[in-house]
Amino acid sequence: MIQATIQAKTLADLDGVQHRFFTRRGGVSAGLYSSLNCGYGSGDGLDNVRENRRRAAAAFDLAEADLLTLHQIHSSEVLTVGAERWRSPGAPKADALVTDRPGVVLGVLAADCAPVLLADPAARVVGAAHAGWKGALGGVVEAAISAMERLGARRERLRAAIGPCIGRDSYEVGPEFPVPFLAQDEANGAFFRPAPRAGHFLFDLAGYLAKRLARAGVAASATGHDTLAGADDFFSYRRNTLKGVRDYGRGLSAIALEG
Repeated sequence: MIQATIQAKTLADLDGVQHRFFTRRGGVSAGLYSSLNCGYGSGDGLDNVRENRRRAAAAFDLAEADLLTLHQIHSSEVLTVGAERWRSPGAPKADALVTDRPGVVLGVLAADCAPVLLADPAARVVGAAHAGWKGALGGVVEAAISAMERLGARRERLRAAIGPCIGRDSYEVGPEFPVPFLAQDEANGAFFRPAPRAGHFLFDLAGYLAKRLARAGVAASATGHDTLAGADDFFSYRRNTLKGVRDYGRGLSAIALEG
């Protein structure tokens, strides 16, 4: 059985850095949102989400107000976090956060999209990115790396982890989907293979992100968990959609500098 949090080998044991890929276990929400739903964008009760986020922040020995997430828009927009704090709902619109400040938890929400956590422990700079296919194609991870470099990070020291996301065997896409990826680089065809349904493909989102991180000169690993297949442990937009369910919980992935 998967526990309430998952650690990535590239980020484990980094001095002064804590990270966690939270599963759906260990919260207070019920039914469709059971149980650690951390997304205010869902139809879950606000008090449930707030308590779930409080529990997640407590895992870093911080308060719920110190857990910062975004109104994610599938972009390459990055926000650099200084002393400011904001409340959710009402968070700024972007898809990545970076900081050189302790005392704050950077979080991204996902339910099939890929969370990517990054750290340069020597520079004491961390980042978190939400990478669905649009954000991945548009360069959200590279944008986060550049923002971290502006805070003093160096990409040859950076370590990254791609968290639980929809797996290649689960991610069926239509015939038009590979076109922008192939237009970007014909070699991206390696991340597609024929699906059982004629004219469709299976897409390897984590593999595509790993390639982009490698090209950026950043050491990375993927946890290898498939959110669609792991119903007991992960929220999945597509799994619910295939069942005709219109809403879904949001899983949290987070990183912080120790004080």
